Amino acid sequence: MKLIDGKKTALDIKESIRLEVDELLRQNKRPPHLVAVLVGNDPASRTYVNSKEKASKSIGFTSNILTFDQDISEKRLLEVVDKLNQDDDVDGYIVQLPLPKHIDEEKIIMAIDPHKDVDGFHPLNLGKMLAGLPGFLSATPLGILELIKRYHIETEGKNVLVIGRSLIVGRPLSVLLSQKRAGGNATVTLAHSRTKNIKELSLQADIIITAIGKAYFLTADMVKDGVVIIDAGINSIDAPERKRGYKLVGDVDFENVAPKASYITPVPGGVGPMTIAMLLQNTLQAYKSNTI
Repeated sequence: MKLIDGKKTALDIKESIRLEVDELLRQNKRPPHLVAVLVGNDPASRTYVNSKEKASKSIGFTSNILTFDQDISEKRLLEVVDKLNQDDDVDGYIVQLPLPKHIDEEKIIMAIDPHKDVDGFHPLNLGKMLAGLPGFLSATPLGILELIKRYHIETEGKNVLVIGRSLIVGRPLSVLLSQKRAGGNATVTLAHSRTKNIKELSLQADIIITAIGKAYFLTADMVKDGVVIIDAGINSIDAPERKRGYKLVGDVDFENVAPKASYITPVPGGVGPMTIAMLLQNTLQAYKSNTI
């Protein structure tokens, strides 16, 4: 079994971006600028946004967080989005999800300038992905593809099972893996909460990617020997023995599945760090497009 080290891979990617930013500064150009919009006080969202800001500044980006109360109106948030769209000094921005229930997330995403949509959620970018055209790819699927390529995991002709059908991970990933590209050309099955024969499918899979949001969902009796496991799930479970009172685990029963796997990602330290690294890569891409 070989551990797929997303933390180290992400550090390598961020170092490569930092060197590009250093060169921009030597040419007296401004650095890339990433903005995060955070609504409310959700601890997980706050932690994630803070991590993005810290990572941005560590590689020479300028970065800031726009924080708003939980009760901000949809109209006011749309005004914030429009202002960011018009600001030439902002290369890319994200609106951290989930949003409060009184705000229509789809309406907010639709309002984001696709050229600044470094999360890759806008329908225009999703459509370009489907057509195999250049655009922003959602950061988590992009990070998973990067891990597959960097660890030289063969996907061509392989049976891949993606568990989870969200627009953020599962559905775009199933498309990307099936396309004619490096890290693609796979035969992909997309499973979800209504799939009846999921164990039968998982036992046939050469590669399993989980993004279902259920702790320890994939167990050892569901996988064959030599399988590649990429766990994009992140779940908080009670852990009274720990100072925080909880711990983060994936969708995979790592302890029991790992001995059967040829490659496997840990949680934390696998896909998570790659998501932030690819967000930064998307921001650099936006910067290059916006400053030409």
